[in-house]
Amino acid sequence: MNPDTQAYNDSQEEQNKAICELLANEINKGLPEAENKIWHAHPVWFLDGNPIVGYGKLKHCIRLMFWSGQSFKGDSLAKTGSFKAGEVRYTSSNQVNTKLLQNWLSQSRDIQWDYKNIVKRKGQLEKLK
Repeated sequence: MNPDTQAYNDSQEEQNKAICELLANEINKGLPEAENKIWHAHPVWFLDGNPIVGYGKLKHCIRLMFWSGQSFKGDSLAKTGSFKAGEVRYTSSNQVNTKLLQNWLSQSRDIQWDYKNIVKRKGQLEKLK
């Protein structure tokens, strides 16, 4: 595990630490080729420079977010943000359905909005107007 991600997990209260450890282990298992780093103060996994999945502490839970999650099959992820992200929130590690999580991770490999170029493309489109 990335040492910075481990430090993030270790900094959590015991119940949240258990959630974070489980999520990190499952994400690493499901996306072994992904680059993991702390991004905007939270652990995030990237494929080809695109943020794919990450988690972070909210006031009363740990939020797991998939940047392209609204495009996944099924409706088990809640919509979040103004683009295509989907999320699920956990207050206990026993709420994490690892089979469902592995399904989301599999879909995240195949369904990726191009976040790393979206700002560049938006600027290019503005110039064409």
